[in-house]
Amino acid sequence: MARDSSASAAPAGSTPAKVKKPRWYTQIWQAYQMTRKNDPAVTWIVLGTFVGIIALGVLVGLLIGHTIYMTLLSIPFAVLGAMFLLARRAESSAYANIEGQPGASRAALGTIRRGWTFGEEPVAVDPRTQDMVFRGLGRAGVVLVSEGPAGRVNRLLEAERKRTARVISGAPITIIQSGNEDGQVALRSLPRAVQRLKPKLTKQEVAEVSKRLTALGGVRMPVPKGVDPLRARPDRKGMRGR
Repeated sequence: MARDSSASAAPAGSTPAKVKKPRWYTQIWQAYQMTRKNDPAVTWIVLGTFVGIIALGVLVGLLIGHTIYMTLLSIPFAVLGAMFLLARRAESSAYANIEGQPGASRAALGTIRRGWTFGEEPVAVDPRTQDMVFRGLGRAGVVLVSEGPAGRVNRLLEAERKRTARVISGAPITIIQSGNEDGQVALRSLPRAVQRLKPKLTKQEVAEVSKRLTALGGVRMPVPKGVDPLRARPDRKGMRGR
């Protein structure tokens, strides 16, 4: 007898099954695997940190006469220390993977969690050299972030600064060059450099500037996908619940 195919089909209008979020230990393992490819020493460094903190706890316990207590107390600190170090090495590895790729600065800026909005596409691109400029908006005003050699990208940055200034009614514009030359900001330091800019606009002014910038648009270019160094950090809430 032929099987009714409609029996196995999902009912019309039914809500699709939710995609399960990876568990905290899965994320840590993925971060470790990614980091180990570019940083083979990470295994011994993380293990050394874990064992070293426990050894310190044992030593303190011997000195004060509470060896077992101090050993047990040192274990969670050893775990946190190892996870913190893994997160830092994973972050460095992630930046090393994308450095030099078109859109690397945008991927780095994507790690800024709040206070800033950056377009997914560059607002200016030199088709010959592939130098590009990305634009962000926050309480500190507009920030233009470039990719390319310092001496070559200046013209592209200045042209975009003038184009932006014409529509934002005097809002501050900050220019940052991403790169490893003198006067440029290294890729891994880029998010911090943006976050250190001092607020100068109110939320209402930011909203008004955002409307004006929308009309300027951008240029479609590929941006490195899946780069989030902060994923290497452990989900402490998940750890407490297990």
